[in-house]
Amino acid sequence: MKLLSVQVLIRHGDRYPLYAIPKTKRPDIDCVLEPSRKPSHPRLTDFISHMSRGAEGQMDGILNGLPRFPSHSFCEMGELTQTGVVQHLRNGQLLRDIYIKKHKLLPKDWTAKQLYLESTGKSRTLQSGLALLYSFLPEFDWRKINFKHQWSTIFCSGHCDCPMRNHFLEEEQRRQYSFRVKNINLEKTYISMAKVVGVPTRQLRASNPIDSLLCHFCHNVSFPCTKNGCIDIEHFKVIKSHQIEDEKERHEKQLYVKYAKLATHPLLNQTVNRMYRIAQGKKEEIFALYSAHDVTLSPVLSSMGLTEARFPRFAARLVFELWHNPEKKKEHYVRILYNGEDVTFQTSFCRDHERRSNQPLCPLDKFANFVQKEMFLALNSTSYYDACHQRSV
Repeated sequence: MKLLSVQVLIRHGDRYPLYAIPKTKRPDIDCVLEPSRKPSHPRLTDFISHMSRGAEGQMDGILNGLPRFPSHSFCEMGELTQTGVVQHLRNGQLLRDIYIKKHKLLPKDWTAKQLYLESTGKSRTLQSGLALLYSFLPEFDWRKINFKHQWSTIFCSGHCDCPMRNHFLEEEQRRQYSFRVKNINLEKTYISMAKVVGVPTRQLRASNPIDSLLCHFCHNVSFPCTKNGCIDIEHFKVIKSHQIEDEKERHEKQLYVKYAKLATHPLLNQTVNRMYRIAQGKKEEIFALYSAHDVTLSPVLSSMGLTEARFPRFAARLVFELWHNPEKKKEHYVRILYNGEDVTFQTSFCRDHERRSNQPLCPLDKFANFVQKEMFLALNSTSYYDACHQRSV
């Protein structure tokens, strides 16, 4: 079997919180990259040097004005941390060992046409993509780096008009709200935390404190304190426990799955179409990288039926491989990996496929049939347009 192409969807690395807890001191995390500070990576020093020459790269639209690496002494909201950069330097090294050293996917004289790079318009996604590429490519050459800007976090490109997708998302958000207000312990926790910081409970809830608390927890920074007391690990545990229970109910109610199918069809369809072009002998775009968010990866996992997959952590990666049997020209296969684990036969479209010990792969046609037909069966439709514009029974 021969590997023909690889497409990778990543979540950005560890970041500073998106929201601040009202009336508390911001977590003290330095965002200037320092190779002497943990965590580090053998290529971090060279990465900083190369990113400093980032003006040589070709970036689409607003990406051109974004910094190529974190450099603020005090982290800005949502900015990539040193941990986040190192996570993707490691990701790139893992992919390099497999796809460059072992499978020779890209030659040393690779060209820009062999890459497809896309990122949302956030510095954390662009920087994460650059960190991965820096460790992955045989030789990092700014003249061949051309990131396209994707304005949509679900990467729907020119196929974003989908009223029913928005309908299912709104229904899912109503379900989340209803589930939350039923949780008496959670409400007591928010009331207690609001008293600590001296704000109305509604204001604290709106500031999404779990995001900031996760940063405190992961970076071993003390939880916030005021003259009224401290937010502590017990508060954190209650909110985290509710999130896990909410995820279970989300699977049961199926509203999110319907949203996910409509949200991810454009991206998965692009993935399949690229595979078919390469299967037909085209040598372009044999490595594609989409640098995205948890709200990108999560619906992709859900739409493919990967119910056992964990919520996308920072620097999570989902890989689509295209394989070919040289002895049978028309036989092409896909393999799907999530954070390095082969999940091909956990997908809804290949779960029942007979797995052979010497060929743990799924026929490309099965993946294509799922994307182009089966995704719409649960929506009582036969096409993406119909599923988007008529109500599901």
